[in-house]
Amino acid sequence: MRRGQANFEEDSQKQPAIGHWKPLMPSKGNKEEPETGCQDAGGVDETQSTEQLNMSRLRSSSVEIREKGSEFLKEELHKAQKELKLKDKECERLSKVREQLEQELEELTASLFEEAHKMVREANTKQAASEKQLREARGKIDMLQAEVTALKTLVITSTPSSPNRELHPQLQSPSKAGFRKGHGRNKSTSSAMISAASQNVTPEPVSRECKEVDSILFAEFQAWKESPTLDKSCSFLDRIYREDVGPCLDFTKQELSELVRVAVEQNTLTIEPAASQTLPMVKVSTEECGGPNGFRSQIVTKCALSGLPRTCKHRIMLGDSGNYYYISPSCRARITAVCNFFTYIRYIQQGLVRQDVELMYWEVMRLRREMSLAKLGFYPSEM
Repeated sequence: MRRGQANFEEDSQKQPAIGHWKPLMPSKGNKEEPETGCQDAGGVDETQSTEQLNMSRLRSSSVEIREKGSEFLKEELHKAQKELKLKDKECERLSKVREQLEQELEELTASLFEEAHKMVREANTKQAASEKQLREARGKIDMLQAEVTALKTLVITSTPSSPNRELHPQLQSPSKAGFRKGHGRNKSTSSAMISAASQNVTPEPVSRECKEVDSILFAEFQAWKESPTLDKSCSFLDRIYREDVGPCLDFTKQELSELVRVAVEQNTLTIEPAASQTLPMVKVSTEECGGPNGFRSQIVTKCALSGLPRTCKHRIMLGDSGNYYYISPSCRARITAVCNFFTYIRYIQQGLVRQDVELMYWEVMRLRREMSLAKLGFYPSEM
């Protein structure tokens, strides 16, 4: 490289530089110098034209490049716009799908809620009907239990030593039964006695009971009948509690009396015969009167309610406590009268009594009379 530069410098020193301006007028001693200057000017023009041609070519090529670039950019822009339009359409389609799904979800949710509410209503209706049927069934069971208890009482209290005359009508008193059948030993004597007795017997007048509705009591009963309830705050039951239930269940043993009243109100009191039951082994001294067939027909012990020694044929149990209390016939009559009253008004409350209002009123008055008589000490001999 250094040798080439040195040779180039030497050549440049030996030869004159091209394009160096020289005087146009030839010298006197040399005539060929003007031709050389013309040749130099022509070379310069050719160089400039070449450069201009190159510049024009460059300019034309740059214009072509620009045009092609602009066309390319336009095509890319057109493609991008098409893709953007497709994406916009896809977004619109997806938004429509989303709105449709949301609407379907709302409709499905509403239908599910409606179905759930419908099922709840049907369940509540069925539950109410089942509860009503259960109450009716319990009322019927209570009525049947009362009837069974009454039948058991009639059957159990009928023993050979003291037969129940309602179950055995043939064991009526001679004044009633003597005119039905005569002995077959002496037909003439018996027929004469019957004829004489029939002549001497005078028909007794049949006493009929007169009744008159008390307007105040009937109005209170009608008001209670409109919406039957066991709440003793209403005027109808408040009067009966004060005048009948309270005095009828007012025994000597106050604490046990209160428990009996609560059990009667809650329908959890049980009365059962004590004829074939064992005696309490503590607290009470008892005296047994043996009956036939090994059964105890009478139990003389102290009544748990009155505290007096009485013939206790029955005992009571309060709820499911398992504790039994022996009671006298008078106390049993008083408790039974109150239980009968509560049973009847429960039947009315449950809609099991389908009678006229006046007939129901007179039945209530009859039950009140039984409570009053039991409180005064009157009770049937079968007790």
